[in-house]
Amino acid sequence: MAELPVIKRLKKELETLKRELTVDLPKELERARAHGDLSENAEWAMAKQRQEFLRARVSNMEARIAELTTINLESIPRDTVGLGSRVQLEDLDEGAVVEYEIVVPEEVDGAQNRISLSSPLGHALIGKTEEDDIEVVTPKGKRSYLVKRLITIHVLLAQENGGSRD
Repeated sequence: MAELPVIKRLKKELETLKRELTVDLPKELERARAHGDLSENAEWAMAKQRQEFLRARVSNMEARIAELTTINLESIPRDTVGLGSRVQLEDLDEGAVVEYEIVVPEEVDGAQNRISLSSPLGHALIGKTEEDDIEVVTPKGKRSYLVKRLITIHVLLAQENGGSRD
């Protein structure tokens, strides 16, 4: 079964953090310990602080990866906007056309038009198809959009794997 692309990225980041925690940081702690009195050793204190941070981050990432792996890609619609979809919208008020990707919170990036399912726009788009109109209340007020183009996660994954559009 295929997995969400974000899971691969998180697993790679987790691997890097675990390496730092189990290989790099112990070496740093040993070097700091060699400097003598630990009660007044800033290097030791910083390394221990980093160790605490890494342990917490690793634990949180493992839990989030486990949570994300429970998402069944087959349950994501193939013909309407859902997680992983790329959606081209026309702003009916201004005429501008913009493309968004619907992502999980770890991937949100406003500069790259990657929005969360739970954002006002993401929430309004869920279940929509091409040529559907939507209205969204944004910080700039009520906006109206037309779904011009929809590419679902299934098509995107097929394209990544050298397949066709469906």
